[in-house]
Amino acid sequence: MPDEAAAVALPLRRRVRHGLRRRDNWWQLVRFGVVGASGYVANLATFALAVHALGLDYRLAAVAAFVVGVTNNFWWNRLWTFAAHAGHAGFQAARFFLVSVATFLVSLLLLELLVRAGAAEVPAQAAAIVASTPLNFLGNKLWSFRG
Repeated sequence: MPDEAAAVALPLRRRVRHGLRRRDNWWQLVRFGVVGASGYVANLATFALAVHALGLDYRLAAVAAFVVGVTNNFWWNRLWTFAAHAGHAGFQAARFFLVSVATFLVSLLLLELLVRAGAAEVPAQAAAIVASTPLNFLGNKLWSFRG
């Protein structure tokens, strides 16, 4: 751990380089991707069901899909990706939710722009989620589940 404490005192570019050299960070990113993929499927399935089967407006469908996806992702990221068993689950959930809401608002803005530009709703939702994922990873790694 002293190596990590020393890395925090470094300038940002050196901290990034230090982080990129750690194999554990890369495996964590892979796990985050797997969890994200499961949340992505849950989100899109919920969104498609809400739009096509329930006839909801795509903005309301996006909110419902967000709730399903964020619940899935918190559970698996806490248990598996970040193995954050030592932290208080309630505090982690609150931070995770705030990061997720910020990411959701970015993706909702992108969804709105894409739909207004003529994109079909489900592919637009898919693209918006992918585009906002880096913000989600960084927020959760650096704040929600930090050691």
